[in-house]
Amino acid sequence: MRMYVGGEWLEGARTEDVINPWDGTAIDTVPVAAAHDVEQALQAAVRGAQRQRTTPAADRQAILNRAADLADQRVDELARTISLESGKLLTEAAGEASRAGDMLRLAAFEGAQLFGDSLPLDAHRGAGQGRLGFTVRQPCGVVVAITPFNYPSLLVLHKIAPALAAGNSVILKPARKTPLTSLLLTRILLDAGLDPDAISCITGPGDELGPLLCGDPRVRKISFTGNSATGAAITRIAGVKRLSLELGASCPVIVLEDADLELAARAVSIGGYVNAGQVCISVQRVLVDEAVAGDFLDALTPLVRAIRTGNPLAAETTMGVLVSESEAERVERAIEASVAAGATLLCGGERAGTMLAPAVVASVDPTSPLSQDELFGPAVAVSSAGGVEEAIRLANASPYGLGAGIFTRDVGRALQFVRDVDAGNLHVNWTPLWRADLMPYGGLKASGIGKEGPRWAVEEMTETKTVIFHGT
Repeated sequence: MRMYVGGEWLEGARTEDVINPWDGTAIDTVPVAAAHDVEQALQAAVRGAQRQRTTPAADRQAILNRAADLADQRVDELARTISLESGKLLTEAAGEASRAGDMLRLAAFEGAQLFGDSLPLDAHRGAGQGRLGFTVRQPCGVVVAITPFNYPSLLVLHKIAPALAAGNSVILKPARKTPLTSLLLTRILLDAGLDPDAISCITGPGDELGPLLCGDPRVRKISFTGNSATGAAITRIAGVKRLSLELGASCPVIVLEDADLELAARAVSIGGYVNAGQVCISVQRVLVDEAVAGDFLDALTPLVRAIRTGNPLAAETTMGVLVSESEAERVERAIEASVAAGATLLCGGERAGTMLAPAVVASVDPTSPLSQDELFGPAVAVSSAGGVEEAIRLANASPYGLGAGIFTRDVGRALQFVRDVDAGNLHVNWTPLWRADLMPYGGLKASGIGKEGPRWAVEEMTETKTVIFHGT
């Protein structure tokens, strides 16, 4: 498959295979972009941004709504592509693909709602009533979107759809392991009538292409989802630009002694293992009251043992594979290191290539790497806590703050959790692994800056100007 740069589908001087993580076969080939491709994309984006800015919001909305209809028609193609290149279950991929049309429609609507505010200037002493003040919003200009492998449709659209809806142009750099879905989405947008210069999708290594894109002064906005180290590098390279960074996580779930343990166990057995745990809001650590720790593990472990790993396209499979063998080996080593340090492996952890049996690890030191470092794999670390205060302290004892959950029947302690836990997404009686596309989404601390969700993304991809009319 060719990449789309500056109004052209290009083959590139070099290509590389896109590998199916399940069986190691090549699904397709894509170009490896070079510096001159980046320059071509930037020049086109500048032209596209100028035209997008003067395109009426109603016209932009119509294009995205047409793209939404096309996405609905191509759900099966999108789902199969997502599954093949990422290794996630076909059923999970179908769920992701089915959200594409709705995401485009949501963004289309929000991009047509660029409200300003009137300013009460007469409240300023001495201003009088001879002036009129208001604010207007305009597109940022050129937006660079750098996306991860784990949700190659959803997380791409959470960036490019609001950017286009708000009147920007976009250069999309998808994850190297999962570029095919992004190229399909680019085709859908172009087929819907998007200005050819309003989007480029360039493929290749992020460590080479990222600095060229992020450091260029023609780029006004960068939206990145990925690990915290790369996010920190982007902030050093970018200079004075608008940044949205959705970074790492180690999401905690608190289970108190009054919780519905069956509900908590069922929710964790889903929240820790969807997409083989390769979700930034996956349940990584459970902080369970010591009075019910044994009962909780008794409820959780058989549910996890029942998860069936295998071919992501097979109907009987209930958990897919990791995106590469090196990632599976990394997670396997993390589990083994925790056990060597004194934790107890209750089930799972066995690896065969990219397939890793879902694991429950008990008696984990809450300060250990399995609790503190982002795992991004199918294992849940369970630690004991002596009540709600200690559980909240342990939940906050992490550099990250993306999501957190609590299970309790006590409204007062649920409110205490909401007020005191430092995370951007908080769930009462469910795990952090739940997201509605229309809600604000983003983290605190090392988990990033900025918010996604169409309304909030459109706001972050526009800039505000203050206008004052002075009477004579």
